[in-house]
Amino acid sequence: MGLLESIGIFVFGGFFGFALGRFGDKIGGHWEGPHHWVYGLVVVFTGLYTGDFWWKLLLIPGGIGCFISDLNDFLHFRFWGTDIPHKWRFWSVL
Repeated sequence: MGLLESIGIFVFGGFFGFALGRFGDKIGGHWEGPHHWVYGLVVVFTGLYTGDFWWKLLLIPGGIGCFISDLNDFLHFRFWGTDIPHKWRFWSVL
């Protein structure tokens, strides 16, 4: 596997994680449960402890993307509960 392929997979994993986090915010934000930045951290740590390079290349940036997509809840220390109603924008981070 070449360098460009690795970079492409890394970028795809990060965007996919971000998109999955935003989708989870839109669809499941009204459910009582952990905020999805928690899931992003779990995915990052799972990626750190897998032995396969391909899984590391997908899971770590995917978890970071999911974490960033819910950065506002992390900054306000919201671990559990429903999302505060807000105007939904896909690229909104804060």
